[in-house]
Amino acid sequence: MGAYLLRRLALVVPTLLGIILINFAVVQFAPGGPVEQMLAELKGNAGSTLGRLSGENQGETRETRRPETQGASESAGRYRGARGLDPAVVAEIERAFGFDKPWTTRLGEMLWGYARFDLGRSLFRDRPVVDLIVEKMPVSVSLGLWSTLIIYLVSIPLGIRKAVRDGSRFDLWTSAVVLVGYAIPGFLFAILLVVLFAGGSFLQIFPLRGLLSPGMEGAPFAARALDYAWHMVLPTLALIIGGFASLTMLTKNCFLEEIHKQYTVTARAKGAGEQRVLYGHVFRNAMLLIIAGFPAAFIGILFTGALLVEIIFSLDGLGLLGFESAIRRDYPVMFGTLYVFTLLGLLMQIVGDFTYTLVDPRIDFEARR
Repeated sequence: MGAYLLRRLALVVPTLLGIILINFAVVQFAPGGPVEQMLAELKGNAGSTLGRLSGENQGETRETRRPETQGASESAGRYRGARGLDPAVVAEIERAFGFDKPWTTRLGEMLWGYARFDLGRSLFRDRPVVDLIVEKMPVSVSLGLWSTLIIYLVSIPLGIRKAVRDGSRFDLWTSAVVLVGYAIPGFLFAILLVVLFAGGSFLQIFPLRGLLSPGMEGAPFAARALDYAWHMVLPTLALIIGGFASLTMLTKNCFLEEIHKQYTVTARAKGAGEQRVLYGHVFRNAMLLIIAGFPAAFIGILFTGALLVEIIFSLDGLGLLGFESAIRRDYPVMFGTLYVFTLLGLLMQIVGDFTYTLVDPRIDFEARR
């Protein structure tokens, strides 16, 4: 197992490199980069400045202008929109964003930084990307961890019960319920929860934004824990509503397959009780795929399922950070989050393989060579 893990870890580096190179190449041909975004913003500021100058005092206009673009806007304000911006302003923006260098130089600097886990600085937030990811991580981890745990704690007992009572009325109506839940998009259910329970049109029971209420940072641990759980109720419900169906049906089918195998018939013939057969013999074999898939399920919910939920409930997590970075073409944040997501995903796949050996020691990946 040790040699297998070393080989898998060695494959992480070329996999990461390939993903980064492909996305870097795609971005080079994508229109509307960060320079174009800033130029469009400056042109808009210049146009609005000219309009205000016709009826307002010029000094008052300068006070209301964004400080970081004041000098550039003053220079751009001398031109009409059709004549564009001062080339010196454009060159300064390109230099500030690093786009005055060849793409090979930018790629080499980025890869060298990633090798040292230096993900650069955000173009528009002017903060290290690592700090942004660390700051947003608790929100996304909270959503992913609690959602995955609740889905497993409900789906596994339910799937076992459905397998034992296969074809019964209980099996039919529970299948209908979980499939209806699976058919409802998570973001639509989130909006429904907001309308019903977060002050939308009916009740104001749960808060709508953040993980803690204002002023709770210095409260006792028990009070902060209760307030945190109170804030997590609606976002967690929105994430788990569609997660029960696949895991419940997978658990049921795994148990049904094992229940009808020869070793369970032999165990019953020797006088073993139903609970002993089910949990002493069937459980380990049937739960192999389910337990080993926990890391992948957690990563899936953490990085793909929480985006719209974070936006709807105003949770400042990784999903919202990635969405805003993609909209603004904040390339350091985009590539930094991609790097972290891919690295965690690859490591979690290795953890999943290792979990197989823990659940069933008979599995030997070395023997597969």
